[in-house]
Amino acid sequence: MKESKEESRTVVATPSSTVRKRVVAKAIYVNDAAAKTSVDGRLYYDVDGKRYWKNYKDGKYYLFNKSMFANPDFKPPVKN
Repeated sequence: MKESKEESRTVVATPSSTVRKRVVAKAIYVNDAAAKTSVDGRLYYDVDGKRYWKNYKDGKYYLFNKSMFANPDFKPPVKN
């Protein structure tokens, strides 16, 4: 009878690499002193590669979307 040699193999289980998506807030509160001013005078604030623009009506900073250009709430008040 032939003896069989069993190879001892060790299996190493690596932890599963789950990708966690960062939660992005739609609106944030920022001190205006920490915000930057764009060329046209609007205030913005960058967080983790996302840009938030100030709504002058309610004072919050909202995540950028295309409708902000036509919305007068995102334009700075006219100084006399």
